[in-house]
Amino acid sequence: MADVRPFHGIHYNPSVVKDLATVICPPYDIISMPQQLELYRRSDFNFVRIEYGREYPHDKDTENKYTRAAATLESWLKQHILETDKRSCFYVDDHQFKYRGKTLRRRGIAGVVKLEEWDRMIVRPHEGTLSRPKGDRLSLLWALKADTSPIMALYEDSAGKIKSALEAGMRGKPAFNIGAVNGESHRMWAISDEKLIGQISGALANQPLYIADGHHRYESALAYQREKRTSVKTATPDQPFDFVMMALIDFADPGLIILPAHRMVRGIAQPSLDKLADRLKAIFLVEEVQPDKVIKQAQIDALLTEKNEEVNLLLCGHGEKRFFLLTLRDFTPVRPMMPYFHSELYQKLDVSIVDHVILEELLGLTHEAAGTYIDYTNDAPEAIKRVQEQEYQLAIIVNPVRPQAIKAIADSSDRMPRKSTYFHPKVPAGIVMYRLE
Repeated sequence: MADVRPFHGIHYNPSVVKDLATVICPPYDIISMPQQLELYRRSDFNFVRIEYGREYPHDKDTENKYTRAAATLESWLKQHILETDKRSCFYVDDHQFKYRGKTLRRRGIAGVVKLEEWDRMIVRPHEGTLSRPKGDRLSLLWALKADTSPIMALYEDSAGKIKSALEAGMRGKPAFNIGAVNGESHRMWAISDEKLIGQISGALANQPLYIADGHHRYESALAYQREKRTSVKTATPDQPFDFVMMALIDFADPGLIILPAHRMVRGIAQPSLDKLADRLKAIFLVEEVQPDKVIKQAQIDALLTEKNEEVNLLLCGHGEKRFFLLTLRDFTPVRPMMPYFHSELYQKLDVSIVDHVILEELLGLTHEAAGTYIDYTNDAPEAIKRVQEQEYQLAIIVNPVRPQAIKAIADSSDRMPRKSTYFHPKVPAGIVMYRLE
């Protein structure tokens, strides 16, 4: 089903850039303004200048962060700061990181995947998107004519064919190593052996791919492809812009960590807040809990899994430093509050219950209020702390979505609410990139 191929990757020249840890950066969508400035200071060659450049008051159509990114890319190629591999490769990244005191490793295959419209069900999404981030990435594609950071996608390898091919291709010395940055490090192999490439491509061709992180980038790539097709005279299939770079990860990878997206809410009118307790009790079993003075993740996990129920939520707020465990009594009264066109699996997700029942039905807030009244974080203790410091009125803590639920939602052509999942850690930008022409 999926057409996955090796490519001529562009990456830093390790003979020029000695410390690769100083030049990679996070993907654009998690770079804050302070972090952007720190990355600029970290190295004159930090990839943030291409991935997510600074904006200035004097910017205009002919001079802006996109034109500067394009000029930087061309300059670095001419100076051999970046180099292009002569052979077409799959790039295997062993990404090592720490999570809750343990050292984990997640293995990804960087390749290019033929773009397919969603309705063909070859590449399958699981979350909705917003137009603004898509517009930003599309502008960058037109300026660079290159993919700067790979979309994270998931595949199945029940027979272990891909794993064995990867292990065979990783027997030699890595093409390069990237030392620890914030507890994360990388070893990258470039697999150019035609037999191994055939085994990997062949195994991936028999299945769909599931987008984990990068829905905006995929939709931007589709838009770029459509626009290019109208301007390119030739009818030759399989142009470089017909493909998009992805980091492919096995569903069963022990380093695949999916964090929840907790909701933090402010701007609630006092009458609505005063009525919330009674409204919650009509739908949930509501139990006030007494956490430790400084609540930790382990205690939150214990509270959320205390009862063997489909939906358990932890609500912080509604009075100073008060915590409530919410357990859904019965799904029957909730069903009419859900959009009818969504699947039952969607309707029973923690985030769906929070968004449609608590935020929309009980508090009158919608996703359109995101950024004004609703914010998201994957750090539960931090969410609670921000409520205790009165930055937000409520924090609603949810359980993480399981990989099987992501697959089932995507297989049913449904999509989870926005900000349902956070894959940790993100695949960084700057390790390898793909030129679209």
